[in-house]
Amino acid sequence: MPGEAEIQRVVLSDGNVSVALLSLGCITQDWQVPLNGELVPVLLGYRDPKAYHNNPAFLGVIVGRLANRIAGATFTLEGQSYALPANDGPNHLHGGPGGLASRFWQVDRDGTGRARFRYYSPDGEGGYPGAIEFELRVTLQGHTLTYDMRAMPDRPTPISMAQHNYYALTGGITDDQHLTIAADAYTPVNAELIPTGQIAPLTGQSFDFRSGRTLGMADPERAGLDHNYVLNRTDGPAVTLRAPNGLTLKLHTDQPGLQLFTAAQMGRFAEPLPGQVHAPFSGVCFEPQGFPNAVNTPAFPSVIATPDAPYRQMLSVTVGANGTE
Repeated sequence: MPGEAEIQRVVLSDGNVSVALLSLGCITQDWQVPLNGELVPVLLGYRDPKAYHNNPAFLGVIVGRLANRIAGATFTLEGQSYALPANDGPNHLHGGPGGLASRFWQVDRDGTGRARFRYYSPDGEGGYPGAIEFELRVTLQGHTLTYDMRAMPDRPTPISMAQHNYYALTGGITDDQHLTIAADAYTPVNAELIPTGQIAPLTGQSFDFRSGRTLGMADPERAGLDHNYVLNRTDGPAVTLRAPNGLTLKLHTDQPGLQLFTAAQMGRFAEPLPGQVHAPFSGVCFEPQGFPNAVNTPAFPSVIATPDAPYRQMLSVTVGANGTE
């Protein structure tokens, strides 16, 4: 693996909005937007790119080959069983210790507002079958950041990528931020956070965000939220997050699921970007993806990609002061 000195950093810009990206893990390190005449960071990041060599919270990365958890760190495809490294108790999480988040990607600039990342994953890497050409195209246009994720396998294989920014619109605790999620149902989990295979209505749950509520109201015991939402098919945003300082986030996705994670265990693992606090509940992560453990749950939407049906995910996030988003 390339050494620390080989981390490349590219900055996209459009007017007074800028986004910094790293070749390690396709990390979104920083996103600066104007607010009240100043530029402020709107996601959690580390000041030094080298700090991301130790990134236990997966700040800003692209995760895969399979995002989220795989029960027992194993799955069967076309009659063959595949054993994966267990990095979350007995389970496999976010592609494992050698997943996309830990790899160095080739980076190419395309003007001031676009960058393309590419990574070739050989057959058997991380325990997964098939060789895959991964490509990520990132575009900044105005206040909107778009992630176009593509993967071309040479044989049938599971793929479900996820972008893993922790949004921190105020630089402090997120309890007073107002969240709306366009989802009527979620996937309940067992004690190891593996889905049971059911799809359950959100009615009556404190974490039902259809009508909107603050993150603090949804988690009165401050245990942390970590749920996969079954997104409604809608032309509008899947997520709207409004902060008291006037910043608003809107997220659009074509994925069937959205993992909401409120970072109850977040800590200061490295020096943060200026003006930030890295502490429990200081950022909120929205992870559009296939359903967790779908590769072992036939009732869930399939995450199998093939040469004839390669993987594609479109994600766009807009952050700006009210009236500019």
